[in-house]
Amino acid sequence: MTSVLSDREIVLGVSGGIAAWKAADLCSRLVQDGAGVSVILTESAEQFIGRTTFEALTGRPVSTRLFQPTEHFRGEHIGLARRADLIVIAPATAATLARLALGLADDLLSVTVLASTAPVLVAPAMNCDMWDKPAVQRNVARLRDDGIRFVDPESGWLSCGQTGIGRMAAPESIAAAVVDVLSQNAGS
Repeated sequence: MTSVLSDREIVLGVSGGIAAWKAADLCSRLVQDGAGVSVILTESAEQFIGRTTFEALTGRPVSTRLFQPTEHFRGEHIGLARRADLIVIAPATAATLARLALGLADDLLSVTVLASTAPVLVAPAMNCDMWDKPAVQRNVARLRDDGIRFVDPESGWLSCGQTGIGRMAAPESIAAAVVDVLSQNAGS
């Protein structure tokens, strides 16, 4: 893994859901394998996991708001978008999938995705009944048609007490998908 991830820049978007804790494990794996990781936390994600965790893992500031002090004079979304070799969103909630499918630009994560030419890999996580909804599946199909890559959710016990498909894929599975995508785009 190290050779593919070495010196590659990954923007890790974390949206709000209980699976946000798994994003810290994913982040750590990517950094240990040589990637530079910049983290965007959505407002909802901050209710589940703090920026200090990701700042400690990456050695970089965490971006949270569209309008905040930035390290990029053209705006954080432009700097992050241009920096990224890959954008990974884990967990990707139903709301985040809807924003991306509709091309909404109402938070830092969605604006960064829109401003970037890098490939995007998402790992959905949500309640199994939400995952099964036609609206969510339409959004997933649209995103796949748009070229977004997926690490599909797994079946298992969910924090709501149900068992079914909706559990975010294991961090090691997402990390393997990151390597696959970056290997395919090695010339970029």
